[in-house]
Parts: sequence; C-alpha cells; structure tokens
Amino acid sequence: MVKPRLLITMGDVAGIGPEIIARSWPQLSLMADPVVVGDAAWMQRALTEVGSHGKVQRVESLADARPSDDSVTCLQATSVRLGDVQVGRVSAAAGRASYEFLCRAIDETLAGQAHGIVTAPLHKEGLHAAGVKHPGHTEILAERTGASEFAMVLYGEGIAVAHVTLHMALSDVFARITRQSVVEKIHLVHEMLPRLELQSKIGVCALNPHAGDGGLFGDEEKKIIAPAVMECRNRGISVDGPWPSDTLFVRAAQGEFNGVVAMYHDQGHIAMKLRCGKRAVNISAGLPIIRTSVAHGTAYDIAGQGLADPSSMIAAADAACRLIRNSS
Repeated sequence: MVKPRLLITMGDVAGIGPEIIARSWPQLSLMADPVVVGDAAWMQRALTEVGSHGKVQRVESLADARPSDDSVTCLQATSVRLGDVQVGRVSAAAGRASYEFLCRAIDETLAGQAHGIVTAPLHKEGLHAAGVKHPGHTEILAERTGASEFAMVLYGEGIAVAHVTLHMALSDVFARITRQSVVEKIHLVHEMLPRLELQSKIGVCALNPHAGDGGLFGDEEKKIIAPAVMECRNRGISVDGPWPSDTLFVRAAQGEFNGVVAMYHDQGHIAMKLRCGKRAVNISAGLPIIRTSVAHGTAYDIAGQGLADPSSMIAAADAACRLIRNSS
C-alpha cells in the first residue's frame, strides 16, 4: 500500500513544535510520506538540537518533496522573518508564521496534494499578537475549509470525545448548549468512530452536577440534552444519556462506550488527559479534510531544552493514517 502524504505543520516555532517533529521524524517516515510545512532554518535548528544527523530539504512546491529517514523535507510556507524570535517567548512573528503554515497546509490538502494534516501546537497569545482573530486550530480550519458543522474530538485508547462547546468562557457555555448543537456533535462522533475502527457506542455527558438531580441543579438535561439524545436514538444511533460526567467516563473506560459527547472543553479534556496522558490526539471532525494534532500546547517552559516528548505527535500521525485508510 502506498504511504499517505501527511503535511506536518510546525506550529509556533518559539515552542516545542520543531523539536517534536525532529524527534518523531524516523517514526513519521515509517508510517507515512511526511512533509513539514514551516520554516527550513528552524527545522534544521531543531534537528541539530536533538542530535539528529538528518538534513533539511527546503522546497517551494510539494512536487519537489522527496522525504526520507535522514532527509526532512520542509515546504517553506512563510516569508515572515523569524530570526529574532526567542524560544519560549510570545512573538507576533511566530504567531503570524504559524497561521501561514496552517493555511498553506489546508490549501494544499484541499487541492488534493496531500491526504491529511498533522499539526504541532499554536500559541493563542501569539496568534492574537499577530492580529489573527481565531483562538486556535479548530476555528481556523473550519473557516478556511467552509465547514459549518465541526467539533474537536479528543481521542486515545479506544475513546473519542467530541465537545459541544470549545474555546469560550464558561459563562458563555450555557447559551451555546442547544438541542441542535448536541444533536450535531452526536452525529459527528457517530460518523468518526468507525473510521477510527471503533464501535459506535456513545454516551452523552450532563451539563450540571448529578445530571441536574431532577431539576434541583438545573434543567438543561431535561429540556435540551435528553431530547437531543432521544432524537438521535430514533435515527438509529446507539447513544445514551445524559449521564453525570464523573460516572460516564468511568463507564467508557470500562468499555461500555467508545464515544462521549462532552458539553464543554474541560469536561472532556481533563478526563482524557488523565486517561491517555501524552498519547492523546486531537482530531477535527466535520471537515472536508483529515486533520489530527498533538493534544498539548507549545510548552514554552521547556522549549529549547531538549525535554519535549514526541509521543502525541506520533500518535496523531498514526490516527491520521487510520482515518485516511478508512475514508470513503
């Protein structure tokens, strides 16, 4: 079988993105035909820092890419001057470049030049400093691909968690929990599970403690979430809930559910980070292209110190290959 072409975006160069790409390159080359979308000078710097003897092949077009175990092909995807960027510091230049890396990867994949994208982490303050209005990957991907129904899915060790709301203040979450938004996320995770080679058995989290306890702690479960679950069940989806998240994730870990729909960011992320640690993977559901990502941030505190763990990058590439293999 021909290896899939994966575009690996470098993310914010002031963080650990270049390092985890450098450390994971041998494994990436085994499972795919990878091309870094970033800056060649920073990629060479990262290879040197991790003690790799590999060299960077800078290309201006994917048609010229010839990656190998010891040759890291880098599609030069920005004209931003990055020489003054300091490792571990918020930088408008690094933020702008990371945005350009991602946009170039999206455009190339939409054009059929690659099978999927695997992203290294962005820094939200860097994006903001560069004047980018979006808070992160998911929102940029959705806008640039024209996706109207999308979700962040956190995946690892046999469980995929979709989030009804994502990067917003908790005070804004309640207004965004609607019957339609819950139905939408149930459908997205239902469609993704078979592509991850998992059964579609979905549990839906409650919003309030103890699932509202009969209305004592809120009635969103009765008025919004339960009707959404019933609507999807009537369409033939194996879904149950709403259940208190503290019990639902235990049941999922025991194999009762392969998919979980969480109501807000931390409800899903805390449980999955505890379960999977550095093996967790971020997947964008509902896009016309395949995109996976590491499930951690730029780690400015350890950037440039040779301490970055590439496990999530390797797991993200593996998940991307699995999604590509099972695409219709």
